[in-house]
Amino acid sequence: MAQAKRKKKFFEVEIPIVGKETQMQAYEIEELNGRFMKYDLTRALKGKSVMLTLNVKVENKKATTIPKKLEVMPYFIRRMVRKGTNYVEDSFETECKDADLKIKPFLVTRRKVSRAVRKALRNEAKKELLEYVKTKSAEELFSEVLQNQLQKKLSLKLKKIYPLALCEIRILDSKKK
Repeated sequence: MAQAKRKKKFFEVEIPIVGKETQMQAYEIEELNGRFMKYDLTRALKGKSVMLTLNVKVENKKATTIPKKLEVMPYFIRRMVRKGTNYVEDSFETECKDADLKIKPFLVTRRKVSRAVRKALRNEAKKELLEYVKTKSAEELFSEVLQNQLQKKLSLKLKKIYPLALCEIRILDSKKK
């Protein structure tokens, strides 16, 4: 006997961190639970190319998302690093209130600077971020990075060492405890 074909449907998925909704395809809404989705925020952030990876959770027949990873795209970074400038990157893991985080700050100086200045910028950025992250939850940190609040605070602290052309959190990745 022939088996009836099932047809995939589109289900609304809410993305509370950016205040938008999108659709995902599945046979049943429960199949979306645990799925990952990528959301491009380039237009929302006025040309700052950011890819947001989200984890879908289904509760009471309603799908919402939790941010998992936020990544500034490499072509945006290449555009920001000009001739006659230096860049400083770092990578470290830390804990916030509810998750383990991997943070990769990316700093671009206005002119070429010595290695000692780059090292001082790297160390100060790491110290400030480690101190700041302890008091926040992962959800708060993702929203602050998207609204450029964290980068602004960090840039003002680092300006005392050397003024920066760009201060970004290149990658913010969370792993739940």
